[in-house]
Amino acid sequence: MQRRIVLMLALAATFIFGAVARAANRPNVLLIMADDQTWEDSGVYGNDEVHTPNIDQLAKQGMRFTYCFTATAMCAPTRQQLYTGIFPVKNGAYPNHSKVKPGTKSLVHHLSALGYRVGLSGKRHIGPKESFPFETVKDIKAFIEQDKSQPYCLIVASDSPHLPWSAGDASRYNADKLTLPPYFVDTPETRTALTKYYAEITDFDRELGQCMKFVQQSGQADNTIFIYTSEQGAQFPRCKWTCYDTGVRTALIVRWPGRVKAGSVSDAMVQYVDVVPTLIAAAGGEPIDGLDGRSFLPVLEGKSHKHADVVFGVHTTRGIIDGSPSYPIRSIRTRTHKLVWNLQYDKPFLNILQAGRDRSGYWGSWVTKAEAGDGHAKRTVKHYRWRPQFEFYDLRNDRYELNNLADDPKYRNQIADLHDRLKAWMASQGDKGIETELAANKRDKKRNNKAQPKQPKPKQYSERQL
Repeated sequence: MQRRIVLMLALAATFIFGAVARAANRPNVLLIMADDQTWEDSGVYGNDEVHTPNIDQLAKQGMRFTYCFTATAMCAPTRQQLYTGIFPVKNGAYPNHSKVKPGTKSLVHHLSALGYRVGLSGKRHIGPKESFPFETVKDIKAFIEQDKSQPYCLIVASDSPHLPWSAGDASRYNADKLTLPPYFVDTPETRTALTKYYAEITDFDRELGQCMKFVQQSGQADNTIFIYTSEQGAQFPRCKWTCYDTGVRTALIVRWPGRVKAGSVSDAMVQYVDVVPTLIAAAGGEPIDGLDGRSFLPVLEGKSHKHADVVFGVHTTRGIIDGSPSYPIRSIRTRTHKLVWNLQYDKPFLNILQAGRDRSGYWGSWVTKAEAGDGHAKRTVKHYRWRPQFEFYDLRNDRYELNNLADDPKYRNQIADLHDRLKAWMASQGDKGIETELAANKRDKKRNNKAQPKQPKPKQYSERQL
């Protein structure tokens, strides 16, 4: 009897110590996310005017993805698809200020089951708490060094470079010498806003550098997956709240010494929903049923150079500040082409920028220049408010999606095929388009069960005026 008890205790000890050993060998994860940073606005992604030495250094140490996408260009839906591995309409968090459906699980549950401590430092914008039971982290360095026998996953969610663009030193940027993207209208107010935005990016880069330093000081850098991502586009027209690349395309750099080749670049198409299954796979876990994403660990390890053949976009305007009562947008993108479907194209697209409450001040200067007869300003302002039902772009020759080819007969079959694939994806998500848009307020935790405030009506312009 005693021998049996001893044997049982020995087996239990072996199991426990084995589990501890396996957990100790699993990689740590630190994911730092910017807030409203357009994907190309760092040195290593092609903008040599914005100062981002730490982002650039991280790219030299890891793999830089050039085709990573979030499905939604606004904060709450983006974060919750990243943390759950499930697209916005299916998980319930598709309007802004929304929360996922009760019972939805996140990387907190999945990695905790694999022996991880899972914490979040900074911005939340997620809910309910039961779906995201992160440990609240107030001291990043202390969390990293807390217990080196147990792996950790830490999300560092910065507030930069989200408006009001008050952090950092804008004086280091000369407004007159900045290069503006072609979808901007060149005014003094625009240039001043850009200096403030760039200053916040540089301040975010400082935060990222501090996190890199903490990981290095912990002595665990070689066993830590360090991830930087830029979230969605900045609060400029054609960026945030859109399905254009400057809205839903995102920067992604992954460093994992010994597993990810330093200085490598991948053009595999991945989405935010792929991150959770990738981290689970990296931690040695089994695939989770019910996720929309799938692991791109083979890409990280250099075993594959491809992942998805298309990526999807879904935007809900209902519920954003000063937004249109209903303006759903859906998109599908291949490596070379994109189809954007504006489901209520006969209505104007409205948001806080046009209401004059964006706190940056440049939009009014665009409208003034348009009213004065400037052709580029007129086209830019008009397109931001009024869009056709379909937009189709050849991204090989039209990087910023400015030349709509939807009416060109030679693309008719290609557009029809992409439209069918988009509708099939929507059906798989339970996405009913306009009907789903109109139900958005039921998903909005700030607006649910509250009387809707009367929104100020932005000044309207006829096509003749613009």
